[in-house]
Amino acid sequence: MSARPRIVVPETPGDQHRAAVLNALIAHNEKAAGPSGFQQVCLLVEDPETGATVGGLWGRITYDWLFVELLALPESARHGGLGTEILTRAETIARERGCVGVWLDTYAFQAPGFYAKRGYEVFGTLADHPRGSHRLFYKKVL
Repeated sequence: MSARPRIVVPETPGDQHRAAVLNALIAHNEKAAGPSGFQQVCLLVEDPETGATVGGLWGRITYDWLFVELLALPESARHGGLGTEILTRAETIARERGCVGVWLDTYAFQAPGFYAKRGYEVFGTLADHPRGSHRLFYKKVL
């Protein structure tokens, strides 16, 4: 590139735009730190009557850590041990795949107590996100 790159703001960003940015980041990271070992992790919760997916865990392993991006259960399935079971199974998968830990984030109005009871510790806080609350970043070394 001889000319300075320009900045473009697409009207409707799509998957191809995300992929272009992600591929540039992956190339940089792999040059600096080697292959990330990327692996997707997914555990689904199905309604026993309909078979419909009603929640679960979505995450990814990169550089020896599992990042839990999403964890959701229907209201009717909370406080019965299902969340603990899902998180424990994800931790087992992470261990089996050579991870040294798990990290995630949650809002203060979601489930910070749930993670603390399962051995996760706060390593960062983002105040006023959303306004009047905060976002917590948790980790657990396996």
